[in-house]
Amino acid sequence: MPKKLFVLLAFLVLPLGAHPAAAQSPNDRPDFERDTLQIETASGRTFDFTVELATTPRERSYGLMFVEDMPADHGMLFLFDDVAPRSFWMRNTRISLDMLFIDPEGEIINIAARAVPGDERSGQYTSDGPAAAVLEINGGLANMIGIAAGDRVVHGAFE
Repeated sequence: MPKKLFVLLAFLVLPLGAHPAAAQSPNDRPDFERDTLQIETASGRTFDFTVELATTPRERSYGLMFVEDMPADHGMLFLFDDVAPRSFWMRNTRISLDMLFIDPEGEIINIAARAVPGDERSGQYTSDGPAAAVLEINGGLANMIGIAAGDRVVHGAFE
């Protein structure tokens, strides 16, 4: 197969949201900025989280790859420059995650619960509509503490 055709085909099969230069080693981990956010549930409960912010293409492509464990009150907030349908995969991710897809006002659109570590299937974990951000927390935590679609994420990134 000609080299140019092979490179083109390899690029076309990358999952949505993937970055061709995605990290391949734990030593490549970016130095993520940290912040805090709250989730307010429809029942009036509030949960505080410390999050790493993934704001650049490199940070978003790396995400929580190679992380072995994460405290229950921690996560990663992926912030995007636009509002669009989002699709994630679990390449090199070693822990199960709940992916909370968030609209520009901070409302949770939907939750992809208990994403499977290492799952590289394209389109497996997607938003039900255009999303401005995605919050990843430990797998099963959203259900355990009662976070659901329609709840609100309070952070400076949202109006």
